[in-house]
Amino acid sequence: MVNQQFVEIRHFVQVAELGSFTLAAQALGMTGSALSKSIARLENSLGTKLLHRTTRKVSLTNSGDSYLQDCQRALAILQQAQSRLGNEQQVPSGRVRIELPVVFGRRFILPALLHLAQQHPQLDLVITFNDRPVDLSADGIDLAIRVGQLDDSLDLVARRLGEQKRVICASPGYFERHGMPTHKKELTQHQCIVGWPLRQQRQWRLKNDDGITEAFDIPVRHEIADCEAMLAAALAGLGLVQVPFWLVAEHLTTGALVSVFDDQVAEHTPIHLIWLKTPYLQPKMRVIIDELVRLATIEGSLFQLDIAKGT
Repeated sequence: MVNQQFVEIRHFVQVAELGSFTLAAQALGMTGSALSKSIARLENSLGTKLLHRTTRKVSLTNSGDSYLQDCQRALAILQQAQSRLGNEQQVPSGRVRIELPVVFGRRFILPALLHLAQQHPQLDLVITFNDRPVDLSADGIDLAIRVGQLDDSLDLVARRLGEQKRVICASPGYFERHGMPTHKKELTQHQCIVGWPLRQQRQWRLKNDDGITEAFDIPVRHEIADCEAMLAAALAGLGLVQVPFWLVAEHLTTGALVSVFDDQVAEHTPIHLIWLKTPYLQPKMRVIIDELVRLATIEGSLFQLDIAKGT
């Protein structure tokens, strides 16, 4: 009933603005008889006459004149709302909350997000950093980067961006004092540094003699709650660390750190971009997803070389 009345209101406005049933009917693509019945239904529902009809012209009654102004204002508001919504469906706009791993996110994802924010002035970013997995639905997160195997979830969509490999390394000074291990069993005689917030326990995952990955117990001296702090400890000669290759690549190249057991480090860890499953992906989400996937697949890009390949 309400929808039908909106149609009748539009018919009334068209007749009033053109001053003719014939012209209004042509503009609306309907017969004059149908248009006349539509206006009659509107007048009956309102309980007042809106138009004076003669064989030569159509004019507004006092009630019709007042009603027309109200209708025009209401239709203008509806048109603005429709236009604004249409633009939002095409232009990336609005707030997107993104959860990133602390160091990895700052180094590799944040620059791409800031570039997108420059390109799309209506895109508002809320970026938080956390090395612990979060519940996207409960915490109100739109997009997140996950490093590691994903749990099966029917509520999530995931796009693989690449993979991360890990290395075990220490400073030359540390090896001078403690010797360089040549077999993983010798790790029991060494000082190891782990990062417990990164879900590292007192074990490192290494391949056995059959090439099968297994957990290997290590003696832990220091537990440090940040990747970059673990790196600083390794550079200071405090012990061995097992960390992402991208974190130490520069220091391995310069010789500030030396890696061991390169052929025994566990398989690479996947990196995914995840979001909640929805029937329609808004442009503000689509533009971010597309850009990160594009960067991860461009051969030779900084993103590709340092993250996806890990070499």
